[in-house]
Amino acid sequence: MSSTQETRTPWDAASVAEELLARERERREGGRLTDERPGLDLDLAYAAQDVYLARRVGAGERLVGVKLGLTSVAKQQRMGITAPLTAWLTDAMELEPEQPVEVSSLLHPRVEPEIVFVMGERLAGPGVTTRQALAAVERVHAGLEVIDSRYRDFSFALPDVVADNASSSRFVVSPFSVAPDELDLVLEGCTLSVDGAVAATATGAAVQGHPAAALALAANALAERGLAIEAGQVVLTGGLTDAEHLRPGSVVTAEFATLGRVDLAGA
Repeated sequence: MSSTQETRTPWDAASVAEELLARERERREGGRLTDERPGLDLDLAYAAQDVYLARRVGAGERLVGVKLGLTSVAKQQRMGITAPLTAWLTDAMELEPEQPVEVSSLLHPRVEPEIVFVMGERLAGPGVTTRQALAAVERVHAGLEVIDSRYRDFSFALPDVVADNASSSRFVVSPFSVAPDELDLVLEGCTLSVDGAVAATATGAAVQGHPAAALALAANALAERGLAIEAGQVVLTGGLTDAEHLRPGSVVTAEFATLGRVDLAGA
């Protein structure tokens, strides 16, 4: 049989997860999996994401929360979806405040500012509203997330990035917190700086119009898979600005109006 006639074997959830875990472990970027094998749709991508989590937990990590991706309406329309992506956070991804990131341990890390929720109550869909989502939040923090795609040049289709756990890598949460009723999350301003130079500014409205609206959409999306956001979990609500490259010796800072400041240094 000629190479042009050869039928390629579709990926299953386990093989997708193992390939992406291997790329992460070996610091080996690669092409889109959707280009290499047929059948990698959104359902299979989320199944692969669940296998990815199971492998990490099986290796001793602990599930600590949920992250949202593609929370801006413009990005959603561009990708042809109507709700943010959801992905998993483990304790191995969490950095202590002032703990630097070993840039050499990653592929091409970028940093984005986040409004971070810590859940006081379990939040389970379907039908969760913005008001209900916000009522389940115990406290709000400033945060920075390091994203690090396992795809060359951060180039991927929607199922690719879902299977890659939404480019998860590292995150840091400021120890300072505010109760959700003590700030205006829509108007909460943020300035992102790199080595003291302003790179971008935004407000909480950049996240789905209201960070709690993104939280509600995530809870409802998880409910379609029989899952929920649990009490005590951390939720990264989505990048407020475009992500900035993290390089050895550089410092990325997010300065929030009410939530305070959080820094992340590259080493």
